[in-house]
Amino acid sequence: MRNIPAFLRLVWRASPSKTLASLVLRLARAVLPVAALWIGKLIIDDVVHLSALPDRPSSILGWWQGGQLDRLTLYVAGEFALAILSDVLGRVVDLVDSLLSDQLTMSTSIRLMEHAATLDLADFEDSEFQDKLERARRQASGRMTLMGQVFSQMQNLVTVATFAGGLVAYNPWLILLLLIALVPAFVGEAHFNAQSYSLDFRRTPERRELDYVRQTAASVETAKEVKIFGLNAFLTERYRLLSESLYAANRKIARQRAFWGGLFTGLGTLGYYVAYGSIIANTLSGRLTIGDLAFLSGSFLRLRSLLEGLLSSFSSTAAQALYLDDLFSFFQVRPGILSPADPLPFPVPIRQGFVFENVGFRYPGAEKWAVRNLSFELRAGETLALVGENGAGKTTLVKLIARLYDPVEGRITLDGRDLRDYDLDSLRGATGVIFQDFMRYSLTAADNIAVGRIEERENRPRIMAAAGRSLADRVIEGLPEAYDQMIGKRFRNGVELSGGEWQKLAIARAYMRGAEVLILDEPTAALDARSEFEVFQRFKELSSGRTAILISHRFSSVRMADRILVLSGGKVEASGSHAELLAQKGRYAELFELQAAGYR
Repeated sequence: MRNIPAFLRLVWRASPSKTLASLVLRLARAVLPVAALWIGKLIIDDVVHLSALPDRPSSILGWWQGGQLDRLTLYVAGEFALAILSDVLGRVVDLVDSLLSDQLTMSTSIRLMEHAATLDLADFEDSEFQDKLERARRQASGRMTLMGQVFSQMQNLVTVATFAGGLVAYNPWLILLLLIALVPAFVGEAHFNAQSYSLDFRRTPERRELDYVRQTAASVETAKEVKIFGLNAFLTERYRLLSESLYAANRKIARQRAFWGGLFTGLGTLGYYVAYGSIIANTLSGRLTIGDLAFLSGSFLRLRSLLEGLLSSFSSTAAQALYLDDLFSFFQVRPGILSPADPLPFPVPIRQGFVFENVGFRYPGAEKWAVRNLSFELRAGETLALVGENGAGKTTLVKLIARLYDPVEGRITLDGRDLRDYDLDSLRGATGVIFQDFMRYSLTAADNIAVGRIEERENRPRIMAAAGRSLADRVIEGLPEAYDQMIGKRFRNGVELSGGEWQKLAIARAYMRGAEVLILDEPTAALDARSEFEVFQRFKELSSGRTAILISHRFSSVRMADRILVLSGGKVEASGSHAELLAQKGRYAELFELQAAGYR
């Protein structure tokens, strides 16, 4: 229950006015049941009194004309008014809670996305963090019933206090008997709720795999390969095995809960009837009136029902609040890559360039170093090409420059200052990177380019200029709605592009960014040789005066760079121009000859 105060603060921040309105309306509803039951007691006592009169009128009209029904009429009218008020308040509470729940879901989801944006790339590449994120994502939208439960409990507590006050006035032992009968059920529910949470927590990886298998078996992105390779039976069987395993574990807890819950509920029923018998005995002995009997038995029945509901609800609330640990623990994750206390602004223009000084880095949890003892210079205004076999450290180097990671050993300087001295947002804002595994956004063509500098989304001339630089304008001109065309098949009227067409849109993002540092990390793999040559030729022209890095396996493209670095095993093996590297007869010349042989 320790999570409840923090959860209520989330609710309050979502909408203070609606939170306050819900609480006030529920407080008003809380006192209506006991008031209605008390008026019912008065009605019964008055009816009994009138029916015992020796000179009773023979007709209702006679009763009415004699004035004997005046008080009874007032009681009935009061009970009717309370019933109407209760219905109206109930509908208004439902309306307020529904709107507040929507706002809570929205504000919590926004906070989750904002917090996720501050975290390190290393977090997202960690499987345990993925489990934590998945659980938090579910709680951001899946625990909104908790709000209604907590508010209802507050309302019911007030109602219980009013009913209990009436019972205590007559016989305090009835309350004690009721509590003794109900506590075992509460303890049992709490125990099984804790078991359910523990099971869900342990099974998060399986649930993520279950969602992945279900998505893979039936999605537009995977449909071609699933059909071609006949994967449907394999994926369906995998889903069945995973889901049956989860079902078996849940079934075991459900059976135990049903058995013990039924036993404990029987104890509660026994306690009620013992108390009920006591009330009847007191009525027969004359210590209570018929109205008292109706009021006390009704109060005890309602109180038993309310306490059962409260204890069960507290148990359920505690169970849901356990899950809030997943949400709040996610909010407690803090990034490790931050701007310093007094950051330097990114230099515009860059005067000297980047220098790697004995840089070493390995990914979290990995034993092998991605790069080690890496030293080289990327001069201001220079176009540097990186070549090497897969795993040589080319993409890692790019991530280090953009401070998606920080070196484990050594340091990287920019214009003589450690890269960690600069403001992180200005550093990334001045860096335009297009990775090989770039995102294919289900947005319009214009927005797919605008993500490179999203604050310029409404600047259509800038978007069109970026498209022209990347040669994506030719692709867009052939679309039915040009720049306003929805791309991808996820949404209605979307148009799917080829791999090469998508890549031209992605490259346009780099030009849209207008960055001081431009980096193309093998983004042209799906282009044919001519198209890639045109893209890199344009890249060379447009990056003139800027610091640029390009990574490609095609030597016909990298040869246009000012300088080429050959990486192997996370180190610089050779450096020079295309002609110089060929003359050295090293790895570059070997790879160049292997590729050239494929075209002969």
